[in-house]
Amino acid sequence: MNFINYSMNNKAFSWFLFILLCLIWGSSFILMKVSQEGLSGPQIAALRIGSAGLAFLPFGIFHIRSLPKSKLPVVLLTGLFGNFLPAFCFAIAILHMDSSLAGILNSLTPLCVAIIAITFFKDKIQTKKLIGILVGFAGLCLLTFTQKDISLDNLSYSGLVIIGTIFYGVNVNLVSHYLKGLNPVKVATVSLTFMLIPSLLALWHQEFFSLAFSDPVVQWSVLNSVLLGVVGSAIATLLFYVLVQKAGGLFASLVTYGIPFVALAWGFYYGESITLVVVISLAIILLGVYLGSRP
Repeated sequence: MNFINYSMNNKAFSWFLFILLCLIWGSSFILMKVSQEGLSGPQIAALRIGSAGLAFLPFGIFHIRSLPKSKLPVVLLTGLFGNFLPAFCFAIAILHMDSSLAGILNSLTPLCVAIIAITFFKDKIQTKKLIGILVGFAGLCLLTFTQKDISLDNLSYSGLVIIGTIFYGVNVNLVSHYLKGLNPVKVATVSLTFMLIPSLLALWHQEFFSLAFSDPVVQWSVLNSVLLGVVGSAIATLLFYVLVQKAGGLFASLVTYGIPFVALAWGFYYGESITLVVVISLAIILLGVYLGSRP
């Protein structure tokens, strides 16, 4: 698992991780949507994080001994703010609001990262990076609100998505400022292992273990939620922490701007057309990512 020392050019490797995370998280919405057929929002969230914690349990038990004891409370907080709490926010919100709107609100993550870094950690962020964040966000707004089928119903649930992005912003800053220099593999495995117990308690509270598991719909929903946890949370968290250490938290958070590309690719695969406005919107988003990634 010591792949972070791979001899590939650091910048090229960072972009590789960036694109890979876009593909993983951009496809996660499909797994979440399918999971909704047989599970409630809280059940999906708890099963997702619980599966990730279970997958990393052997590694977490092994690595916890090699992490400084003074850093363990922060590692625990990264599990809460980076996985557990946002998972519930998004799983509940997407049940009640348009997924396209949830996507655009999710893209507030880089802005939250920047605001928290400046306000609480007194970081100095280059103006061109802030401009890149705003340009990318503008492109995403244009992309979203030109879609004819977007629904603005149940806007009250948008607050949950915004809270989730704030949690992400806190997590990125915690990793960047307090866990810098620690092995990201160890941090990811231990933080998600910590989340196994609260996830199991949440599953019990949501009566997950009383479901009719002989029902094919429930079986299919559980399978998709587990896959969402193992790939979309466990593996993706590990890759994300590597990216934060290699390229910085602000650049890593720009992954949320890449999610629409994956969503549109899935739509194109299923026969949806791509208009000129969509192409222009994507070009603006790319410009924002480029500006935000410049040193």
